[in-house]
Amino acid sequence: MTVKIYSTPTCVYCNNLKEYLKEKNIDFVVSDVSENEKELEKMVAISGQMGVPVVEIGENVVIGFDKQKIDELLNLK
Repeated sequence: MTVKIYSTPTCVYCNNLKEYLKEKNIDFVVSDVSENEKELEKMVAISGQMGVPVVEIGENVVIGFDKQKIDELLNLK
């Protein structure tokens, strides 16, 4: 399952999310929406949000660092 994080370098919640996924040995791809306008447009299209992080897990979209929802989608306990 592909995990993609839309983030910015200065976002504290984004950095916490990336550290959390690393601790859980979950591979992920990062899209820096502060430097990539096409990715920013995609993030807004799938989430309706301008805020980061937005996490794409397979076909699911999680807005913010919602640990409970992320754990559920990745089958983490």
